[in-house]
Amino acid sequence: MIRMKKFFTAALMVLGLALATNQASAQVKIGYVSSQDLLGIMPETKEAQAKLEQLRAALIQNAQEKEAKLNADIEKFNKDTSTMSDAVKTVKRADLQKTYQELAGEDQRIQEQLQAKQQELLLPIQKKANEAVQAAAKENGYTYVFEKEVLIVAPAGEDILPLVAKKLGIKMPGAAAPAPQTPATKPAATKQ
Repeated sequence: MIRMKKFFTAALMVLGLALATNQASAQVKIGYVSSQDLLGIMPETKEAQAKLEQLRAALIQNAQEKEAKLNADIEKFNKDTSTMSDAVKTVKRADLQKTYQELAGEDQRIQEQLQAKQQELLLPIQKKANEAVQAAAKENGYTYVFEKEVLIVAPAGEDILPLVAKKLGIKMPGAAAPAPQTPATKPAATKQ
């Protein structure tokens, strides 16, 4: 019984070592992708940028209208001040001062609104891009995919942006020539 237990333990260890050796000898395929470039070619990003620009223009126009109204109110106050009682002047000055202070923080509010809207619009696009990168990497046998802009030194790899663009159904701008291969890697076989 003890011999049998030792035999099974030894057999399991040998089997484990064999599996580990097989996985270690499997070819590691390394790729990289520029998320910035990927997002730049996605039509959804261009639509989001157009929406952000429209919002920015509307917010700026609104701020300019508030400023014009404040200037008109100040001019009217200065013109009518001689006919106002001290109590009315005090109330009007306080109201104008409050409006002026609100307007002074308008630039910051505009930036905050734009950042919130940008995040709202880009989050689903980034998620879609990430899912496409993962799917393209899996379909084409990439073990690792690195962010292109983050790496200073890295092992040889392949740019998988064309594969991801194909996965998303996006035609790459200037896609006449295939992506250059590094000498240390073999061209990837594409699934069709």
